Amino acid sequence: MSEIAARRMHRQHLWGPALASIDDVVRDFGAMQAQEFLPAKWSIAQRAAGITDSDVDAAFAAGTLLRTHVLRPTWHFVHTADIRWILAASAPRVHAVNGYYYRKTGVDDEAAARGRAVFARVLADGRQLTRAELAGHLAAAGMPLTGVPLAYMIIHAELEGMLVSGAMRGKQHTYALLDSRTSAAPPPDREEALAMLTRRYFACHGPATIKDYCTWASLTAGEARRSVASLGTEVRTEVVGERTYLFVPGASPPAAPPASPVIDLLQDYDEYVFGYLDSRDVMLRRGGPELPMPSRPRALLLDGVALGFWQHTATKSAVEVSTVLPRRLTAPESAAMQRAADRFGAFLGLPAAWH
Repeated sequence: MSEIAARRMHRQHLWGPALASIDDVVRDFGAMQAQEFLPAKWSIAQRAAGITDSDVDAAFAAGTLLRTHVLRPTWHFVHTADIRWILAASAPRVHAVNGYYYRKTGVDDEAAARGRAVFARVLADGRQLTRAELAGHLAAAGMPLTGVPLAYMIIHAELEGMLVSGAMRGKQHTYALLDSRTSAAPPPDREEALAMLTRRYFACHGPATIKDYCTWASLTAGEARRSVASLGTEVRTEVVGERTYLFVPGASPPAAPPASPVIDLLQDYDEYVFGYLDSRDVMLRRGGPELPMPSRPRALLLDGVALGFWQHTATKSAVEVSTVLPRRLTAPESAAMQRAADRFGAFLGLPAAWH
């Protein structure tokens, strides 16, 4: 594998010492894509020591861990201590990205303000409601929204710093007022918030390109370059091949990879994959037969390089990991695969097998 990929594996805590807590993981990243809830919880747990699914659920219920729309217009996990400044940095650009869909769904500034007034009233005093319940209150106020228009009404309110995730109610997600889930301290101005976001990205994801960062944070190239320049020598550059990579010195030191073979099972939208849309190819497998693409293509890495895909099926008594691979694994690779499956099983509190 390339040195760039190895440094990313270490810096993203997939290799090397595990972090101590859920807080440490999420704050290190700033934001972690969480479009699929259970897989996203695994993405946190595999970077921390001894964290289980129920541990992440507890942090989510308590509001230490929040799930909302920041950066790209999709869900991310964000720590309660970081959400306001990340919104200050990213919300203007995500609103701009969403502009076409706001117009298409009728969520203009006036409608969004009316929706926020309803949310403020029905979620007062710490109440938490499901999406269907919010839709009912909007309908009662003369805004009968469902489907995509409802989704964009809620996203708009999230980006405005009003709505955020509440605790789970059984298997249903709820929404709460942000002020009821975190401190009401005012965020820094946008330029300072952008500098904080830029520092966090290149410390955790570096080495990465400016294009990687722009896509990850929904920024223009000008905004990204200006923010990098504001950090001076905190962010360094190096040229590898035809690409210029940026990183924070000391945060992504060269490190020897673990003894081969090592297998890592990543979630659907893991930051190791979706944090680098410009330079993702450094972790892709070269050559070999084409693999059928599963409906939920979770990457299976061998020594930090994508080898195939995996999925899982869980019952009350066990979890089974199924794989799509271009070849049979060797005996040492099979042992590494069992260790990876066992770790996922421990996260779920279940014995694991794979095929």
